[in-house]
Amino acid sequence: MNGVLVINKEQGYTSFDVVAVVRKTLNIKKIGHTGTLDPNATGVLPVLLGSATKAQDIMPDSDKVYLADFKFGESTDTLDIWGKVIDRSDKKVTLAQFNEILTNFTGEIEQVPPMYSAVSVGGKRLYEFARENITVDRKSRKVTVYLLRLCSFDEETQAGRIEVKCSKGTYIRTLIDDIAKALGTCGVMTALSRIYACGYSISEAITLKELKSFIDEGTVEKHIKSTESIFKNYDEVKVSDKQAIRFSNGNPLDLYRLNKTQNFEDKKIFRVKDKGGVFLSLGIVDTAKNELKMYKHF
Repeated sequence: MNGVLVINKEQGYTSFDVVAVVRKTLNIKKIGHTGTLDPNATGVLPVLLGSATKAQDIMPDSDKVYLADFKFGESTDTLDIWGKVIDRSDKKVTLAQFNEILTNFTGEIEQVPPMYSAVSVGGKRLYEFARENITVDRKSRKVTVYLLRLCSFDEETQAGRIEVKCSKGTYIRTLIDDIAKALGTCGVMTALSRIYACGYSISEAITLKELKSFIDEGTVEKHIKSTESIFKNYDEVKVSDKQAIRFSNGNPLDLYRLNKTQNFEDKKIFRVKDKGGVFLSLGIVDTAKNELKMYKHF
């Protein structure tokens, strides 16, 4: 069984929990996921099955989209509502003030990972230090926020919701904390839902309960996305039967013998398919040798 199972993770499950349940439910050994989602968060968690696990380190689309609820007026050690309160503020932020600073948090920004995170420092996870009440220095990291939209904000309750489209490695808890500090107050994330991840949306996702139901019905295969779907943003090139055999054996193909209408830029990656449209592997262009080389075989 190969491909991508898009899971709508429920609150209370770790990403590892989801993988363990899917592994047991499908009775499959080779399995992985495309990005950790906190236990208290919900939403899209693409799970890679079989040969699709080979794509784990070469996902062409690693961007995420989140809906995050927040509240100003207090902060916690975990930067979310589930942590220990460490500060409070009586300041009331206005809608106008909020809208004024939004652009400061779009584009490429710097973030310091929160102590309660899976980032490793000296071979130890930050959350392990945090549980021992140890704070360690963390280097700031560059992340990209492509979209930051204020969906709602109540000046009376100081609570609202934002939509964030961002690059891999962005911490929404940290983003909310940084926004609150910029507004002269403190704040926490109160809920988080990932509605898009690595090319897959929430509308395509199924729950673990639905997965078990589909297995009982014998329809689970209909809900597994093809491995090729991971690379849908890459152009495709079709090859002849002989070329398909040659390429599948790891041999490069002469660019002059491929489709002349293709734009074979150096280092460009293609989905290589046989003449019947069956996905074979990924190929990468080497213009110096006028070849399409094997990039990753599935």
